[in-house]
This record gives sequence, C-alpha cells and structure tokens, in this order.
Amino acid sequence: MIGEEVPSDQYYWAPLAQHERGSLASLDSLRKGGPPPPNWRQPELPEVIAMLGFRLDAVKSNAAAYLQHLCYRNDKVKTDVRKLKGIPVLVGLLDHPKKEVHLGACGALKNISFGRDQDNKIAIKNCDGVPALVRLLRKARDVDLTEVITGTLWNLSSHDSIKMEIVDHALHALTDEVIIPHSGWEREPNEDCKPRHIEWESVLTNTAGCLRNVSSERSEARRKLRECDGLVDALIFIVQAEIGQKDSDSKLVENCVCLLRNLSYQVHREIPQAERYQEAPPNVANNTGPHAASCFGAKKGKGKKPTEDPANDTVDFPKRTSPARGYELLFQPEVVRIYISLLKESKTPAILEASAGAIQNLCAGRWTYGRYIRSALRQEKALSAIADLLTSEHERVVKAASGALRNLAVDARNKELIGKHAIPNLVKNLPGGQQSSSQNFSEDTVVSILNTINEVIAENLEAAKKLRETQGIEKLVLINKSGNRSEKEVRAAALVLQTIWGYKELRKPLEKEGWKKSDFQVNLNNASRSQSSHSYDDSTLPLIDRNQKSDKKPDREEIQMSNMGSNSRSLDNNYSTLNERGDHNRTLDRSGNLGEMEPLKGTPLMQDEGQESLEEELDVLVLDEEGDQVSPPTMQKI
Repeated sequence: MIGEEVPSDQYYWAPLAQHERGSLASLDSLRKGGPPPPNWRQPELPEVIAMLGFRLDAVKSNAAAYLQHLCYRNDKVKTDVRKLKGIPVLVGLLDHPKKEVHLGACGALKNISFGRDQDNKIAIKNCDGVPALVRLLRKARDVDLTEVITGTLWNLSSHDSIKMEIVDHALHALTDEVIIPHSGWEREPNEDCKPRHIEWESVLTNTAGCLRNVSSERSEARRKLRECDGLVDALIFIVQAEIGQKDSDSKLVENCVCLLRNLSYQVHREIPQAERYQEAPPNVANNTGPHAASCFGAKKGKGKKPTEDPANDTVDFPKRTSPARGYELLFQPEVVRIYISLLKESKTPAILEASAGAIQNLCAGRWTYGRYIRSALRQEKALSAIADLLTSEHERVVKAASGALRNLAVDARNKELIGKHAIPNLVKNLPGGQQSSSQNFSEDTVVSILNTINEVIAENLEAAKKLRETQGIEKLVLINKSGNRSEKEVRAAALVLQTIWGYKELRKPLEKEGWKKSDFQVNLNNASRSQSSHSYDDSTLPLIDRNQKSDKKPDREEIQMSNMGSNSRSLDNNYSTLNERGDHNRTLDRSGNLGEMEPLKGTPLMQDEGQESLEEELDVLVLDEEGDQVSPPTMQKI
C-alpha cells in the first residue's frame, strides 16, 4: 500500500524526485548499491510507463523521474519510450496541477528530446507537446521548472519541422515570461534599469538558444521575431550588461549574438517599408576598368569614380526624434558598438564568428544604413579587429571575417585600408606556396577569401601591388593550374588573376618576373571534379546539419563563366549568412554541437540567388544547438 503523500515542498528541485514507501522507493537501493528488499525486482520499462497513469500522484512523479533517469544518455531507451506510447502520457502530465508530477514529466521529455533521433522530437510535436510546454511555462514561477521547460523547447527547436510551431505558439510566452522580465530591460527607460538576470542566466541561455535556432528557419520566422515587442531591445540589453560585467564569453552572450546575427540577415529587404532605405546603384554605364568584358587587352579607365567618395571619411547616423525601438535597433550605432566590443574582447570562436557575421549582414545590400555602418566601423577602428580574425585557428571565424571585409570594401576608403592591412593575411590563408596557413581550409572558405581579395583589389591599384608583393600571384596561378582544386576555386582564382591583368601598369613588371599572359587565363580543364560544388554550408550554417528547406539555397555565390570579367555589381544579391547550428554537445541541432547558427543550420539563411556576380555580397545565419540533458534524478527513500 502507498503511504501518505509527501508534502509538495519536497519536490522543488529539477530533476530530483522523492519516492513513496511501497511505490518506487525500492529503486533507491538500486541507485545506492545497497541490498534490495526481499522479492524485489527492477521494473520493466512498460511497467514504468504504466505507472505514469497510476491514480496516486506520488507514483506518477516517481515514474516520471525514473524515466528521466533511464533516458539520460541512452538513445535506445528514448526510442523504446516512444514506441511504447509513453510520450503522449508524459505530455499529458504537463498539465497536472502538482509540481512534482509536471516537473518530472517535463524532465523526462527534455532528455527524450535530446539527441540525434529526430522521431522523438516529432512524436512530442505530434501530441501537441509545444502548446503544453507553453501552458506550463506561463504558470511557472520558479527557476528550476522554467529551466527544464525552456531546455526542452531548445532541444525541440533543432528540428526544422518544429521551428515554426515554436514561433507560432511559444515566441510571445518566451519573450514575455522569460526574456523581458529577467533581462532587466524596462519598456520605459529609467535610471534604475539594471541587469538582474544572474539568477536566471541558465533559463535565459536556454530561451535565447531556442530562438537562435528558430531564427534560421525562414523569412517569416525572422519577421515574427523582429516584430515581437521588446525582444530585440531585451537581447541587446542583456549583451550590453554582460559586456559591462566583463563576461564576453558566456553561452548566454553567444546565443544572443547568434540570434541578433540571424535577425540581421536580409534586414535591408525584410523589415517593414524596406524600400525607404534603398539607394540607387551608381552609374555603371561605362564598363571600363579591370572588370571590362575582356580584361585581356581592355583599356583601364583611370578616372572612374569610386562607389563612395573617399573624402566623406565621416558619416553620421541620421538624427532621430525618438529613441530607436524593436527591429530598428538591429542597425543602430548601439548594436554596431556591441559587435566591435565583442570582436576586441571575446575569445569564444562562435561569438567572434557571429559578430563578424552580423557586420557582414548589416553591410550587405545597397541601403542607407549599410553605407552608414561601413563608415562607422572605420571610424570606430574596427577594420583592424576584423582583419586580425583572419589569423584565427578556427576556420569559420576566418570565413566570417573574410565575408565582413568583402562587404566593408564596398566603401572606397575602407577598400583602401583593407588593401593595405588585410591583403597579406588573406593571401596567407590561400592554399599553396611557402607563406601558407597551417590550416587546410575547405573549398567554401577558399572561395570566400578569393572573392574578398577580388573585391579589395578592384579599382585599387595599390592593393593589387600588395597582392603581387605577398606571393599572391604564385598562389593564384597554382590554384588555377595545379589540377587538384575544385571548379569553384579555379573560377574564383581566375577572376582575381583577370582583375590583376586588367591593370596595364602591372603587366610589364609581371612579365619581367616571368609571368605570361596565359598564366592569367582560366583553365577549368584542370579543376578537380572530385570535389562537389553542391556541398556548401550556409555560412554559418554556421553553423551543421544541412537539411535545407526548398526555399533555402546556398548563400555561396557561384560565379558563372558568362560573368567573369564583367563589371556588373549586384549589391542586391547580398553576400549574407545565417547561423543555423550550435555546438553539437548542446541539444540543439547545431544539435548537440555550430550555430544555427544558424545556422546553422546559420549560417546563412538561404536566399534566392540572382545573377551571381563577382561582387555579390553574402549575409550569414547561425547554426542550431541543442540544450543539455537533465542529470539523472536522485532517488531517496521516504
């Protein structure tokens, strides 16, 4: 017989559970290694699941806690629970009035939803698990229960088919019940507005991780997140507070910055009334210069005007009559300074990547704030901080820095500075030659670096000279003719070589060094066919499962042969990225470990590719991540 139920205040910690004498109390002797009582046996899994429906709450809570324990790092048990129809019962217990019951059930669901078996996540969704978790979240008032709920949602958010379900049912609850009240941000600014999220940091980390994942889904998800009242404001407040406390490397900062990075993807196109910020492209009627239709023998237009006047070395953001709120904060000076601070202070690769990726996104496109931000980053001395990332030992950081520099180089003054200070490290990261990075970068990263070099040396003779001085020609010719590089790498290298040859001032010096005109011609026959050109991550997709939706396309640009050497600029086809995946040791899809991301899925959200031109800009998305599993419950006798 079951004795009297234990007072509810003994069930306040997740995932601990107390057990009634005569129910599952004998499990404690198994946990502690003591002698089992006479005629005792360990219950079979079907029996434990059956106990979830027992009429006594103590039996339900102990069964749920024991399931949570059994599922910890045991994928087979998780699958068996699903096959035995245990998930609908656990979801049903989320609405149980007693905390010890719904806490144990939620802990079991958190563990079941962690891992690579996507069927478990789908099973939770199919029995309305997300709305049930949201109902419980709105009733929760303590840290431990809220942490388990948000951790479960974080795990579920790694699955593409569940992301919009979370956006539609959980976004406002997560924002109104967790992010805003525990961030310290106040809707009405006051002097007493102070960070107060320390106690709730794990809950905020889970919530930001969940939203980070769903933000990599599609434009509709990003739109709803941007327009969710108070969300962007509170996220920026949290990151500013963490930086102020000299904690620039926390998981909370990472998730928030990756989320902000994803929300900045295609921001110049997706925000309401985006057309009011669009700027007309420069007059490109005269196709002269290094990118003329045929760079061999073409005349270089020496007097071509740059895209932006170098004399305008300072550009002030527009004066506002009221403080920026909501999605407008994504492209204001405050958030730009946050990214700069993180680039200079953080040591976490994912944070560095996300900050550079956000800058890359904001500088993509021909729009008013993109122009302001390119100038602001120069004024804030951030170009050198981004260029320094090219020496990182983490490839995704190098790639994000390369993409950011490429978009920043659209500004003529930035192009000049990047040419002076970043070309050596860009060249060093190319394969081959004596001055090479110790890393063996992927095709995707190599192509990104080549495209950035080409953007920097276009209409920039001094940068082209710097490229020649740093063994860049040798490496480019080697990529073009070695026969062991992919077709995309060969094409990207050929574009740079053609740009170099387009400078008539450089031809004689190059010929004196032994180079021939044929060295600067495209040689696609030597491209390695063994390297597929269809395996591109989204940039941060970062960040790394690549289950992409039909409306997502790789954000990598493929330069078509018909475009090689052309002078067309396609700033509207932005070089942008999403972070879709997080670390695989967490439980998002950047699942238990990149973004995601995104991605990352990060990195970039897939955009429809228009004409892929030499100077197309890319945005970046971040990868998905999964939250942690719950530790096994402590079984104690009553």
